[in-house]
Amino acid sequence: MRFDPWNPEFVAHPYDVYNELRRERPVSFFEPTGQWLIARHADVNALLRDRRLGRSYLHVATHQEFGRPDDPGFQDPFWRVVRAGMLDVEPPVHTRLRRLVSKAFTPRMVEALRPKVARIAGELVDRFAERGGGDLIAEVAEPLPVTVIAEMLGVPEADRHLLRPWSADICGMYELNPSIEAQHTAVRAAEEFSDYLVGLARARRADPGDDLISALALVADEGDKLTEEELVGTCVLLLNAGHEATVNVTGNGWWSLFRNPAELERLRADHGLLPTAIEELMRWDTPLQMFERWVLEDITVGGVDIPRGTEVALLFGSANRDPEVFADPDRLDVGRVDNPHISFGAGIHFCLGAPLARIELIESFGALLRRAPKLELTAEPSWGPGYIIRGLTSLDVRV
Repeated sequence: MRFDPWNPEFVAHPYDVYNELRRERPVSFFEPTGQWLIARHADVNALLRDRRLGRSYLHVATHQEFGRPDDPGFQDPFWRVVRAGMLDVEPPVHTRLRRLVSKAFTPRMVEALRPKVARIAGELVDRFAERGGGDLIAEVAEPLPVTVIAEMLGVPEADRHLLRPWSADICGMYELNPSIEAQHTAVRAAEEFSDYLVGLARARRADPGDDLISALALVADEGDKLTEEELVGTCVLLLNAGHEATVNVTGNGWWSLFRNPAELERLRADHGLLPTAIEELMRWDTPLQMFERWVLEDITVGGVDIPRGTEVALLFGSANRDPEVFADPDRLDVGRVDNPHISFGAGIHFCLGAPLARIELIESFGALLRRAPKLELTAEPSWGPGYIIRGLTSLDVRV
């Protein structure tokens, strides 16, 4: 098999191909997308921190100067939302946004959410156990982060059912060469979510509450505040990044444990292993397989010259199985302590929501281990079509 992100067999198990890439072609050009694939941990880690690369190039060049076509006009509502958030901008704009958002999204605020996360996870797992099981993804993995983020943002309960479809549709644009249909769907979702958040933000500016949208609407630094578009872009990013990753770590993680029954029994016998187990599950079957960056100045990686104006595809899934960094990397070890995985990224774009994601995952896995200690698989799951954001369509289990 070769690197083929549209092949379901490759998506289901890309790790043999990654092994070959690291050994034989750690830096290689992938013609179908015009990207340089970067497979080794050292290179991926270094490039994530290298300021000669960026998530965007529009702060230093036009599309024409980078040999790229202009964005189709119909995509304007999507890019207006996405490029107002932190993920797709670079310093100095990124520095300013991250500083402002960090003033509202503080470690203290996140840690204060732990009892609420534990309560939500416990209620979801209780209902799931009372029913005797079902689809773990639809009934536990998906509702938990959506409920947590909705409560953080202050989204009324009656509107929360809108968030998951918007998130999934917007994230469809991040796949490699998305279809025209997927592009239009992402644009529609971005437009609808943006309109909804604008209304909510305006209401909170006038009448602030004890929620993150109110905090973001009011936060200021030496007179500088988030614009309405920046506030919306930040909230969309929080939902998409915080939701998709947590859902897929949960689904992929339990599927990994079912495929490694000795490690599952080890975790069942010692819940104190949960913190290291969560990190290992993120490493062993990474939910975000690829992170793309633009080359803003000529670089050399592994002896290969990569010119300005091209794009690199940093293979997180491959980096997290690199034997140069991880002992016995293809073995799942829930007690692994030396685990410098890069599932949350690195450098200035390191995931701001990583502490919250860890809390959600520890509480979710912990609740299931305590209240459904004999959880077992009832059907082999199938992978969704996405490669970059990679997860199962469902995970059917019984208690």
